[in-house]
Amino acid sequence: MLSLFKSKSAHKNLTLVLGGTGKTGRRIAEQLTAKGLPVRIGSRSSDIPFDWNDPAGWPRLLDGVTSVYVNYAPDLALPGARESIERLVGVAREAGVKRLVLLSGRGEAEAQASERIVQGSGLEWTIVRASWFNQNFTEGAFTEMVQAGAITLPVAQVAEPFIDVRDIADVVVAALTEDGHVGEVYEVTGSRLLTFDDVAAELSIATGRPIELISIPHHAFIEGLKQAGTPEDVAWLLDYLFTEVLDGRNASICNGVERALGRNPRDFSDFAREAAKSGVWEKAA
Repeated sequence: MLSLFKSKSAHKNLTLVLGGTGKTGRRIAEQLTAKGLPVRIGSRSSDIPFDWNDPAGWPRLLDGVTSVYVNYAPDLALPGARESIERLVGVAREAGVKRLVLLSGRGEAEAQASERIVQGSGLEWTIVRASWFNQNFTEGAFTEMVQAGAITLPVAQVAEPFIDVRDIADVVVAALTEDGHVGEVYEVTGSRLLTFDDVAAELSIATGRPIELISIPHHAFIEGLKQAGTPEDVAWLLDYLFTEVLDGRNASICNGVERALGRNPRDFSDFAREAAKSGVWEKAA
């Protein structure tokens, strides 16, 4: 059976997309498939399951793979992420993987520790270091807040250059399929800084109804997450992001999208208008 599996998996330029059903991974897999390139999805529900907590299955998943999109969910800042990345790099190297593209986070010392592991792997590598996602408001923790007309978060007037995950996917696909991106650290952001008040105003215009920002104490936000049954790792991450990262350290615009793709990133206003037309923020009847 093992030899049969190998013969089937020995595709040229086979790319493993970890988190292939998530915000970035799904789009990356779709783009690679549209290019006619073979893709293997790495998730708990895929044909060959992938679990960060179960490395025993990794060699089989990596068999025949040429390149890997590495997306540690929910974030590289989580305790244990660095050790998992180090283990994955070792297994990938033994499996004959040639190239790694790592999704990382801006202003996160823990994430940059994982970046160094990839950079020292001896494999071809590209780092895509991203700001906060636009799609957090359509596919993430803030969607229901927008639907309710109140973004209730423990935020002050700190600005963030929100990035569209479609831009991230475009950069990653270029790094996976082209040679000009090896050894690059692309810090990808949107083209302008927005506070959460600015975001609420943009969403109000796009939806045609008032959406306000309600700033609440941090402890009240965390208690609300617990009461809502938010998964522990997601609650930890949101706690970390709002206490450690959203402090102004990332209030700057970088040109990673322009350097990688030769074009400007998508604007938040365009994202908001498209999302509003899709009906994602309409309340269920």
